[in-house]
Amino acid sequence: MKLKDKVAIITGGGTGIGKAISLALANEGAAVVIAARNLSRLEQAAKDIKSRGGKARAIQTDISDHEQVKRMVAQTIKDFGQIDILVNNAARGTFNNADVVDMNLKEWHDSLAINLTGIMFCSREALKYMIPRKSGNIINISSVAGISGVPKESPYVASKWGVIGFTETLAIEVGRFGIRVNCISPGATRTQEFEDWVRVSAADAGISYEEMMSKITDNNALKRIAEPSEIAACVVFLASDDSSAMTGHNLVVSCGFHLIHPNMIH
Repeated sequence: MKLKDKVAIITGGGTGIGKAISLALANEGAAVVIAARNLSRLEQAAKDIKSRGGKARAIQTDISDHEQVKRMVAQTIKDFGQIDILVNNAARGTFNNADVVDMNLKEWHDSLAINLTGIMFCSREALKYMIPRKSGNIINISSVAGISGVPKESPYVASKWGVIGFTETLAIEVGRFGIRVNCISPGATRTQEFEDWVRVSAADAGISYEEMMSKITDNNALKRIAEPSEIAACVVFLASDDSSAMTGHNLVVSCGFHLIHPNMIH
């Protein structure tokens, strides 16, 4: 097992990519703390992990609330005594669908509060325990929307660009303590939230779900979208010693979306 005796926190760990990450880290021997706002989903994810022989703790947390983040991290230390891995996965999706001039300002503030400030809060609190141990690993989940503009989605895009910049900056700041900070930018991934978005987008465009999915996969070199387990496998890689010389890196996991759109690499 690559992560035996490690303790990991995964935010947004109850569903989709986050749940896949939680399961993957637990399968590699890590004790996992999964944090999100929906307690029932968290408890189900923790139950699934325990049924496979893993260690899991569900802690209801709104990462945009600094005090809740502090309590979540303190509870992790109380239960497990250390934090080795932090996966900042929780995010608010693309709900804006408006040009900047018509944008609902609440969408802007909510997106940045969860997608960017929440990552800072979690990293800040976890680092208070990682730095004294001179050991730790932070993995932030951005998006291909973090390396290219997307019309009508400025709150989400701005927050995800910010995640990449935050990753690079934090990697420089904490490298001297032996702490690594990396980032993953998934493209379209088969989650319930993504499939719901495809259905809504298809209805708005007056086409079928299958036609909309075809348009999306045609934008990828592999002509398909990613599975949550494939994103999770990359998290395991970055969390393990297999990537011991990597820090400040943004790993694009998009089935080749960036190859069809070369302007997306910066």
